[in-house]
Amino acid sequence: MCVGFPMTVIEGDAFGALCERRGERRPVSMALVGAQPPGTKVLVHIDSAIRVLDPLEAAQIDDALDAVEKALAGENVDHLFADLVDREPQLPDFLRK
Repeated sequence: MCVGFPMTVIEGDAFGALCERRGERRPVSMALVGAQPPGTKVLVHIDSAIRVLDPLEAAQIDDALDAVEKALAGENVDHLFADLVDREPQLPDFLRK
């Protein structure tokens, strides 16, 4: 399974940036997304930023990753999916007809 992680740009240019996630800093290629200002959230896969994220989406991805860890430990994960609990499943627009 391949997993991407949200990271925050600390500094960099169009080619590479120093990014941070939960206290860990690492160099990340920015070739696919271009230069991003400090504070920007990016989805990082195999040390390459593959997409710029808005803060809400980055938080939702972090919650989902935390939920996997907690579920494997047998813990409740409902609070990490507050946007999905207590609502009916919804089809994407292109499948609704």
